[in-house]
Amino acid sequence: MPPRFYYKLTNGMRITVRPAFLPEQSVPDERQFFFAYFVRIENVGARPAQLLSRRWHIHDDCGEDTEVVGDGVVGEQPLLAPGVVHEYQSFCVLKSRSGFMEGEYYFEAGDDRFACPIPRFTLTADEWFGSSS
Repeated sequence: MPPRFYYKLTNGMRITVRPAFLPEQSVPDERQFFFAYFVRIENVGARPAQLLSRRWHIHDDCGEDTEVVGDGVVGEQPLLAPGVVHEYQSFCVLKSRSGFMEGEYYFEAGDDRFACPIPRFTLTADEWFGSSS
């Protein structure tokens, strides 16, 4: 199955996410399903902007919802000039084989603060285990 990409363009920032299931780290018998996600943030606008913080909403299909709020991304608050790209990867652990993530990045450009939505992306291990729960 080819990788899935999710993207959204808002306020001159293009956010692209590619999730991946990590079967080698997962322990299905203990309800631990590891997923990596690769994020590309590209400033396609005309002004430099600094990523200040993020908010993630993580939905696990077992019924749990988690919110993660914090400064920057993986310990960084990158300044993105026009045409600059910042990439990073992170992970999450679900208790079920599927769920989704979405959220916002918060930027500052001069005196202007603005949010850019992170597109909702699906986390699924069904291709490893079949589609039934």
